[in-house]
Amino acid sequence: MQEFSAVYLFDPLCGWCYGASPVIERLHLAGVELELLPTGLFTGGGAREMDASLAAYAWSNDQRIERLSGQPFSEDYRSKVLNRPGSLFDSGPATLAITAAGLADHRRRLDALRLIQHARYVKGLDITSVPVLAGLFESEGLSEAARLLTEGSVELLDANRQLIAQGQGLFRQHGANGVPALVVEGNGHQRLLNASALFGSYDNLMAHLQAA
Repeated sequence: MQEFSAVYLFDPLCGWCYGASPVIERLHLAGVELELLPTGLFTGGGAREMDASLAAYAWSNDQRIERLSGQPFSEDYRSKVLNRPGSLFDSGPATLAITAAGLADHRRRLDALRLIQHARYVKGLDITSVPVLAGLFESEGLSEAARLLTEGSVELLDANRQLIAQGQGLFRQHGANGVPALVVEGNGHQRLLNASALFGSYDNLMAHLQAA
């Protein structure tokens, strides 16, 4: 079997990334060397306030993702996140939280992403709030990440900017047209895997990966 590694490009507010999570998790459990890089898709200029139109569009899209992936989008998410007046669609805080979790060990980014996605899409928590994210991390044993996130040190902010820049650079380099995106490295070269492979059978995905 050919050796390969992969870089997973994502945004924590991307519903399709949540839909791809079971496959990403399975790759991790199979021992695939996997690095997560945020692209900042819904940070800064990509962030916006949630309104009725956006909420309706998101829920319709989420139902499609649920049918395709089996990932649940709860009524708590619909009522407390999408339909909450004044809520934000801004992945900046969640991205910073994921950076904080992986500051000492990049593999913890996957743990943090998993927690944050479940908190939003199943529990209906506001993951655009730093206190909510810090409380989530505290409750799940990520106390150091919670502290870093709350303090918002220059070191953390710099690391976050660098990660997003790396993610955006790889995104542009391979001409990705959205996230989730998986860049596979094997046999000394990189290539972008078609995102559809993340929503098919696991055996089909492995065949694509091993062909890198």
